[in-house]
This record gives sequence, C-alpha cells and structure tokens, in this order.
Amino acid sequence: MAEFSLLLAVVVLGLGIGTGWGGETGQKASYRVHTLFSVECQNYFDWQTVGLMNSYRKAKQPGPITRLLSCTDEEKKNYRGMHLAPTLEVPSMSRHPRTGDWYPAINKPAGVVHWLKHSKDAENVDWVVILDADMIIRGPIIPWELGAEKGRPVAAYYGYLRGCDNILAQLHTKHPQLCDKVGGLLAMHIDDLRTLAPMWLSKTEEVREDRAHWGTNITGDIYGEGWISEMYGYSFGAAEVGLRHKINDNLMIYPSYIPPEGIEPILLHYGLPFSVGNWSFNKLAHHEDDIVYNCGQLFPEPPYPREVKQMEIDPNQRRALFLSLECMNILNEGLLLQHEANGCPKPRWSKYLSYLKSKTFAELTKPKYVNPATLQMMEDNDQEHVSEDTGNTYPKIHTLFSTECTPYFDWQTVGLMHSFHTSGQPGNITRLLSCSDEDLKQYKGHDLAPTHYVPSMNQHPLTGDWYPAINKPAAVLHWLNHVNTDAEFIVILDADMILRGPITPWEFKAARGRPVSTPYDYLIGCDNELARLHTSHPEACDKVGGVIIMHIDDLRKFAMLWLHKTEEVRADRAHYARNITGDIYESGWISEMYGYSFGAAELKLRHVISSEILIYPGYVPERGVKYRVFHYGLRFSVGNWSFDKADWREVDMVNRCWARFPDPPDLSTLDRLDEDNLQRDLLSIECAKTLNKALELHHERRNCATGNSLSTSKEKIVTSRKFGSLDGSFASKSNHKSANNTKELASVEKDEVVSSFRFWVIALWAFSGVGFLIVVFVIYSGHSRRGTRTKHRSRRRSLHSGYMEINGRDRYLRGADASL
Repeated sequence: MAEFSLLLAVVVLGLGIGTGWGGETGQKASYRVHTLFSVECQNYFDWQTVGLMNSYRKAKQPGPITRLLSCTDEEKKNYRGMHLAPTLEVPSMSRHPRTGDWYPAINKPAGVVHWLKHSKDAENVDWVVILDADMIIRGPIIPWELGAEKGRPVAAYYGYLRGCDNILAQLHTKHPQLCDKVGGLLAMHIDDLRTLAPMWLSKTEEVREDRAHWGTNITGDIYGEGWISEMYGYSFGAAEVGLRHKINDNLMIYPSYIPPEGIEPILLHYGLPFSVGNWSFNKLAHHEDDIVYNCGQLFPEPPYPREVKQMEIDPNQRRALFLSLECMNILNEGLLLQHEANGCPKPRWSKYLSYLKSKTFAELTKPKYVNPATLQMMEDNDQEHVSEDTGNTYPKIHTLFSTECTPYFDWQTVGLMHSFHTSGQPGNITRLLSCSDEDLKQYKGHDLAPTHYVPSMNQHPLTGDWYPAINKPAAVLHWLNHVNTDAEFIVILDADMILRGPITPWEFKAARGRPVSTPYDYLIGCDNELARLHTSHPEACDKVGGVIIMHIDDLRKFAMLWLHKTEEVRADRAHYARNITGDIYESGWISEMYGYSFGAAELKLRHVISSEILIYPGYVPERGVKYRVFHYGLRFSVGNWSFDKADWREVDMVNRCWARFPDPPDLSTLDRLDEDNLQRDLLSIECAKTLNKALELHHERRNCATGNSLSTSKEKIVTSRKFGSLDGSFASKSNHKSANNTKELASVEKDEVVSSFRFWVIALWAFSGVGFLIVVFVIYSGHSRRGTRTKHRSRRRSLHSGYMEINGRDRYLRGADASL
C-alpha cells in the first residue's frame, strides 16, 4: 500500500510538472511571448485592469503580462492599485512636457518606448502582444499561430481611420500607400517593435499638433478633437518604417456585434456601449467608480443565459447577447476575486454570486481557440491579383464612384459598397464625395464608404450654372491631384450600380491607350454636328459610359479634358435639342456623358466596347452572358411591383432604422412560360433584393433597435419577467453561430432543464405541505366541535365563533350578541 501511495504521488507530481501545475498553467510556449497594456493611476483603469487580468488567467494566455502604469508623482502618492497586476511604472506624458497639451492617450506609445528601454523583460522576449485595458481575453493570443511574421505584424481592423485614404496620410508619412487601418490587437516581433516604437511616439505628437486636420471628415474622429491621434501615430509610424500588417477582422469583436459564420473571436473590446434587453453597460459611466476597493460592490448584474434565451429566439443575435454576458460576467468575477484578495469579508450569498461560481459559468468561459476561419486575413491593400488558374500576376486596380451629400446618394452608396464586398472585385474602392462646406457640417454618412472629399461644383463657380453631374469629372480630377495611388488601372462606376462580379482589365482586354467601357447608344451626338463642334476628332467619338476601365496614365491625361468638355457642352444650349443630343428632356443633363466621349476623342482614346459588363434591370439579358453590373438608373418592374430610384430621392433610407424598399415578388409567382421574360424578372428581383439586403446589414451595423423583422422576438420579450423590450443593438457581420456556441447553448439548456426540474419539485413539495395542513386542520376542528358541544357552548360562541368560517364577520357578530 505504501509503495502504491508513493507511485501515485510520483505520477501526480509528474503530471503537475508536465502541465504547468501551480500557477504556470498555460503559460509555456515554444517561443517567448510578452503581453503589454497601458493604463493610468485612476479608478477607471483599475477596474479595467482587474477585468483584463482575470481574463488573462482564465484564457491561459502564454507568457508574462506587464501593465505600463503612467502616473505623475502627485498621483502616485494616493494610488492604491500597485498590487493589481505586474507593473512597470512609466513617467506620465498626459501633459506633454514640451507643448503642455493634455492628451493622456500618448502614454501608450510612450509607455512602450519606456518598456523597451528600461525593462529586462524586453531583452528576453521574441514576440509582443499589445492590448488595451478595456479588453477581455477569451483564449490564447499566440502571434505565430495568428500568422504574424518578422516584418509582418498581425493587427485588428480599424476601418474608421479614414485619414489613411486622404490628405492626412500624405502630410504625415512619406509612404501613404503603406498606411494600414489597424489597432486594438497588435501582435509583432520584438525587432519590429524596437524599430516602430519611437516612430509611433513621434508621429503621435506630430498628428496631435496638426489641429488644422482634426476634422471628422478628414480623420473619422466623431468628436473632431484629435483624440485618435495615437492611432494615426501608430499607422503612420508603421508606414514610415515599411511595416505592412496582416489585417484580421475576426480576432477582436465589440460586445453586441455578431461574429460571422464559423468565427470564434478571442478578444472582446468593450470600448462601446452594449446592452441586453433593458440592461446596458457603458464604460464611460464608471469613470470615477471606486468599485475595486468597495467590498461587495459589483457592476449591475446582467441577465442570466436562460433569460436571454427566452427574450431572443434568433440564434445568431442570441449569440451576440451571450458574448455581452460573457464580457460583463468576467468583469464581475474579476472584481469578486479581487475583493477577496483585498481582504474583504465573505459576501452574502446571492443567486448571481452562486452563478459566477457555478460549473455552468466555468464551462461557458473556458478558453476559446482560433480556428482556420477566424485566422482568415483581410485582403492586403497592396496585394496584386494572382490568377488561380495560371499563376499570373495582374496589375492593381482601384475603383471609384462619385456621390453628393444627400440621402439619395447615401442609400445608393450602401448598396454599391455591399455589392463591392460580395462581388470579389480586386483592390480598394473610394467614394468621391462632393459637398459644399454647409452640407458637410450637417452630413451624417461619413462612415458609409472609404471617402475622398471634394469641393462641390453643383453651382459652377464661374457661370453659376446648376449642374450636379459635373461633379463626376471634377471629383476624378481632384482625386488624381490629391491622392498618390499605385494602382495601374482605375475602374469608374456610378453610384446607382450593383456589382455582381469582378470587373478586371485583364478579362476585358483593357490596356494603356485602350480603355474599356459599355455601350451608350443613345449618345447620337457622336454622329452629328455636336461632335464636329466639340472635338477635333469626331471620328474617334465612342458612344460609351456607365462602367469605365482605364489605365492610370490615360486617366491623368484625360481627366482635365473630361471636365473641360463637360463645361463646353453644358454651355452649348443651342444644341440641347433631342434630335441632336438624344437627351429626352432636352435640358443638357447628359452633358457630362458627352464631355467624357469628346474628351476621349480629343486624345484619340478608342474604347473596347463590351455589352457583357452592364445590364439595366428590366431588360432581357442575352443568353449565357454573366453581367457584372446592374445599373438601376431606369424604372423597372415585375408584374404589379416596380422600382424607380427617382421615387426615393428625398427619403432617408440610411438613417431611419430598418427602412427598406418594397419587397419584389416571390420567385414562385413568376411566369415560367417565356424564358426571356423569366430571366429578365429574375435579374430585376436580384437587384431589388441586393439593395434591401445591403440596407438590412447597414441598419444592423448602426445598432438599430430590433424592428419588425424580429417581431417574434419582441413578443417573447414583452412577457419577460424582468427585461421589457430588447433594443437589439447589433452590428451584424453574419447570421450563423459557431461550433463553440453550440456547446454554450447546450450547457445553458442543460442548466435550464435542471432549474425547471428543481422548480417543479419545490412546487409539488409546497403544494403537498399545504394540503397536509388543511387535512390536519379539518380533522382537528371536527374533533374539537364534538368534544365541547355540550360544555362551554356560550363560551365557545363568544371566543371562537367564525374565525375559521367562510362567513367569519357575520358569525363573529352573532356570537358577540349571544354572549351579551
């Protein structure tokens, strides 16, 4: 027996060593990793530290972690939180020592620079993970597993950093084309960090001092106060040293957002408010909260999983709510453990505390691990197209489209941007947004697309002519003059288009000197005196428009002529007539189209004209042609249903939650006897459905309250014991749940079954107990009446009459009378 005990002890000890037992669990890795996060000496950062540190332990993040604590000498005197995390004290730069500018966010790059210079840990590490304090780690963040390489860090996507696309990048880095919109999660090799960190700090100072370009329309900063200068400092600093990122939009998620299908995010960033039913959380509301040091104080408890399941029947939105619960519960669990470490007395029992210590909660918050879908990177900004069939490398493409600051163009932008992302179109896209200064002040749609801002030419500065269509050539010219692009070919679209597939120069045989476009046969001015008046080479006038694919060298030569010829034709009112221009309104409205054709003719740019790129919904398609673009510029219909974009000119479809166009007919209702008409109607329905799908996803991203599309869910919510209506603040990226979520829901269902069984057992026990008491009372009262009927009758009436009778009041009064 003794030998067996000894052998068992040896085995257990061996298992303990092999698994990192005793505080080292999950902390070993084949390469050395160090995690950093930056804070200040404030209660606000202390409770965030507690949450992050709790998640760090639960997630089994490998390697050590260091809190970079920026404090002034005065703050340090009263600071109570030195024990909250492994800490490196950093001199505070909240008040800049040179400029006096108050900007606490600069402490992040300053803290990293200080760590690299003064920490021995920095000399004994290969990889660094940099996080923000307001994050919850859900699983191990291992740089090389995420795809990081030396010279190629991995980062999360921060799409709102529009300064990478405009004058801000041109002013603050010599390589604006290398500017990546990244932040949040940073995983990089230590050598890259040593190169980048000083530039990160320097560029942060530089951008912060550039007050002339703090505007929302330039930076994307909703406050317009330069608060995200540190983020730009990072992106511009990385561009300066030539660091291109592998950009991942799956690893990090904001609570209430819905992960795409199959994605398991490993980082929750609660930088934005989020809610579940009537419960909500906003970190800014707890800026002065002393919650770390007040024994027993936690954040308001969120709903329980079973309550969320009752209030939301959609499994995808329910998944988002579960992530919100997970974030809040890990924060509160961290506070609970920290209070215990602070020496607080054991808190009184509560249902919520019991849940946080339950096996169900432990199961729901087990470490999550990245899968291949989660590791999928966004397309590199500078990546050239490579044919999967031939392995050939193709030139880079950039897509442009022109709009104005109106609701009419906003919903078109939403439709085009959605289709761009689903079509497989290579390269980047830029919206050329023409606005007056006054319009720009009121404009709400800055985040609808990557945008280049252009002065409006609606009212011509010289003639006073009102002609908004001139903004298209004016905007293209402005973009060429103000943006450095390394794209070889430019694709130009109209806003009222839907992409169905990629439009590439190599497929449609575009080349330098040979642009590609689509036929606009109604431009009869190419055949008559209009062309002879406005171009030296009328024989070179092509009737084209809509989609344009042009080499950048041709576009640079051509753009100015496009604008000048548009002005020229617009001014030629003597030839507005329909029999000359083909303009059915005879108002010169298509002058810009002639400006394009006449400008190209001046340079003898002859087009490859393809009728297989674009189709108008409502037209009968050619058999076998896979059109790449819907151009819904004309009214189209299916049966009694119809759509005309002009009917929606004044309707704010983008800012009014859940606004959508009337649904087209169901496919089952179509007449299938005529194949041509059937194919026509199928394309029309596809166009309309794509527009509505784009609007639906847009409203979800805007955190619109749950609307009619989730009416069933709302009915469930009304009957909820505690939570009223669900506000549904979801920025959906997809509508499916992951395998891990299935396990979580199964765990919750199991918990609910147990709870339900427990409820009925207790109810049955209570009912039996009450029944037993009633039977005992009836028997007892019967014996009492028989035994005392002949004795003390008047006394019984006066003292006891009616107290246990149904008509107690009347009996009591009669008994009182008898006693008198």
